[in-house]
Amino acid sequence: MLIVMEHNATAAQVRAVQDAVEAMGLQAAPIPGRERTAIGVLGNQGYVDDTAIRNLPGVRECIHVSKPYKLVSRDFHPESTVVEVGSLKIGDGHPPVIIAGPCSIESPEQMLAAARIVRAAGAHVLRGGAFKPRTGPHSFQGLGEKGLKFLRQAGDEAGMPVITEIMRIEQLDVVCRYADILQIGARNMQNFDLLKEVGRIRHPVLLKRGMSATIEEFLAAAEYLLAEGNSRVILCERGIRTFEPSTRNTLDLSVVPLVRELSHLPIIVDPSHATGKRSLVGVMSKAALVAGAHGIMVEVHPDPAKALCDGAQSLDGEGFSLLTSEIRVLLGYLGY
Repeated sequence: MLIVMEHNATAAQVRAVQDAVEAMGLQAAPIPGRERTAIGVLGNQGYVDDTAIRNLPGVRECIHVSKPYKLVSRDFHPESTVVEVGSLKIGDGHPPVIIAGPCSIESPEQMLAAARIVRAAGAHVLRGGAFKPRTGPHSFQGLGEKGLKFLRQAGDEAGMPVITEIMRIEQLDVVCRYADILQIGARNMQNFDLLKEVGRIRHPVLLKRGMSATIEEFLAAAEYLLAEGNSRVILCERGIRTFEPSTRNTLDLSVVPLVRELSHLPIIVDPSHATGKRSLVGVMSKAALVAGAHGIMVEVHPDPAKALCDGAQSLDGEGFSLLTSEIRVLLGYLGY
């Protein structure tokens, strides 16, 4: 349930409503807005009788919300969330962001070369994987903390914030020492213990959609992060598994406008993992922005033919520079 207060409701009236909710054995979550405060009611397993609340002073209306992702929903939070990473702002009203870099961190030289390439082409955030969840146990698994150091050094030299994936709770402290944004990958979207722990910190989080997850499951996973207090969440569509074998996954671009209707959180698209084909990354990046994505996440490697991971879907410097120049033209048509 969402309790909407009058625009002139006093702090004492808001507190009285919170007390009434908590007296019912439920959790009250105030949601300040530009014009009025709302109070989200959490913890109920069914319908909430609002008799004791709707006539309290300062209460305008009670709205019953049936969605399992209440904090993520626009019903609870009508205003769009803008996630800030230093001076960078991700969300409605701001130009789309470009996150770029190699799938895996391989060496300090490779990481620095990638950082220089993507920075020169106009990327805003540097990506690189230090811990790699691979399908086969004999594939390259990443450099661990050593890779994180290479990523941080490259990001600092290029003047860019960095993002990397976290796979386990045990990695949280070390990853937070180096990364500006934590990525939770598709395989961990429903690792609820990890989501809870990440939700208790205040690092921005990029949450990827699971390869077989419905939109409701995707948003419910984000709810775990917000329920623990971390509202700095960016959603990421990276393709879902279907019967079609011609691409690595099937990129569901319809999720972008739909999520923007359902949730206040920003959403970006990863066309590299979605398609698995270098030739498709550019056109699907532009399609994602036309669909309303708040950014894209693209794999870029100084020498894709020698990449230890996902070379077939990685752009080289020339290809990425061409893509960003096309995006700049597109953004002019889109009004940025």
